[in-house]
Amino acid sequence: MTRLPLVLCSGLLCDAALWAPQVAALADVAEIWIPDFTRQQTMAEMGATVLREAPWPQFALAGLSMGGYIALEAFLQAPRRVRRLALLDARARPETEVDRARRQQLIALAERERGFGAITRQLLPLMVHASRTGDAALTAVIAGMADRTGVEAYARQQAAIVSRRDFRPSLHHVDVPTLVLCGREDQITPLECSEEMAAAIPGATLAVLEQCGHMSTLERPDAVTAALRAWLQPNTRP
Repeated sequence: MTRLPLVLCSGLLCDAALWAPQVAALADVAEIWIPDFTRQQTMAEMGATVLREAPWPQFALAGLSMGGYIALEAFLQAPRRVRRLALLDARARPETEVDRARRQQLIALAERERGFGAITRQLLPLMVHASRTGDAALTAVIAGMADRTGVEAYARQQAAIVSRRDFRPSLHHVDVPTLVLCGREDQITPLECSEEMAAAIPGATLAVLEQCGHMSTLERPDAVTAALRAWLQPNTRP
């Protein structure tokens, strides 16, 4: 079987570990590349990185949270290169003033603490389903990704997120098979944001994962893998 080229874009303070369950489970159907988003300062630069560094001329493109914004940006920059699009726990709306202020507070906290212990303790209840906040294995993966990303890259990622465009006016231009997926209890990018995107993208499929927060690939890896596998099927929409 020919494996499909697949680019996976990670979220804020995340790296390839975010996708580890899917990389293993989709190895039979997808050839996967995961970009590094620790150097860029803007969302436009992040999208351009995907297009410049991807090892294929065309590919399926999936992203979670910040990675979803990057996926949309890359699609809009070069729509003919993206054959399929998956937006996980993301949103098309731009930042609000409240969002910007909160991000600045978090950057200041990380710089003051020289790490992410305080941020993780503060945000973990928002990042995962309430039933998983005591899951030591899950929280260790999240903390490990943050530590590997580092404070300086974190500040650049936050600046890039703030710089992103309002994607909503462009969603009707998305003309490839699109999966929109969200944890029902996602508190960072609530389900209504995914419903909005799915309604605006022609033919999009909305997948809602029960008992799941924002970190869907790690919280419900089997369900995410199943949704992505269906989305990757040739000549079909998910």
